[in-house]
Amino acid sequence: MKMIKPVVNISKIMNAHDVIVCGLNGVIYDGNSFNLDAIDALIRLRKNGKQVVLLSNTSMRISELVNKLYAFNISPLVFNNIITMGEILHYKLSSSNSQYVALGKQYYNLGDEQDQGVFEGLGYQCVENYARAEFLYVGQTSKTRALTQDVVEVLSHSASLGIPMLCVGNDISAFVNGEIGNAAGAFAEQYAVLGGKIITIGKPDKTIIEYAIEPYKKLERNKILLIGDSVQTDIKAANIAGISSVLITKGIHVNYLGEGYIPDVTKTRELSSATGAYPDYIISNLRW
Repeated sequence: MKMIKPVVNISKIMNAHDVIVCGLNGVIYDGNSFNLDAIDALIRLRKNGKQVVLLSNTSMRISELVNKLYAFNISPLVFNNIITMGEILHYKLSSSNSQYVALGKQYYNLGDEQDQGVFEGLGYQCVENYARAEFLYVGQTSKTRALTQDVVEVLSHSASLGIPMLCVGNDISAFVNGEIGNAAGAFAEQYAVLGGKIITIGKPDKTIIEYAIEPYKKLERNKILLIGDSVQTDIKAANIAGISSVLITKGIHVNYLGEGYIPDVTKTRELSSATGAYPDYIISNLRW
């Protein structure tokens, strides 16, 4: 069985890794503000010669995320590269990929109203009546668009008509305004239960993680470290790619793993056993 090692500071394990692949929500961002201790840790990693890649399941485009960084006086140059699922999806929607062309142009947004950047400039239309939609879309979500009975009725009706769902990110939960709430994956999971067809993009898809680490393909895989707060998406992605990983325990699993400064190895192993994904290290929060 894989050994899971608790660490207090990321600096303690940095010498073993040359590339750091870092998540967004639950790692450096809580849905409301950035964790300055985490940002400081990434800056120090860069100063120590590490390559830092931001890889997020967020539906934000890169420009949106960069603007958010600037709003908190954080330079995007903290990162060697920024990859978001919103940007990848926008590219796929703009291409001639038959899987996405077949979706049509009219969609019903199950998530936040302001989350429409993936369709910008591509001729898509957001409809207010889901009965007119050619496909459902879910990306960024908030408590106002939780899995209420009304939403479940929309899902049930759409599934019965064979309307596909386009889902950005596979996370079932995420930090929303500083609290844990439903993420896009929760909507997709419910849609699958109802028999609906789903097209998802995001971790733990192997093609996503391989794309992120492609510039470092000459490195030994254990020299690459992924930092994330989700066992189901982040840690599983790392396991699939054969790279090292560290789980933030005070992320979306905090209610189970606890708020202790020293991470709970036993509870982490229980969670890992249930999901089949095991981190190499655990840390309560990203800090230097």
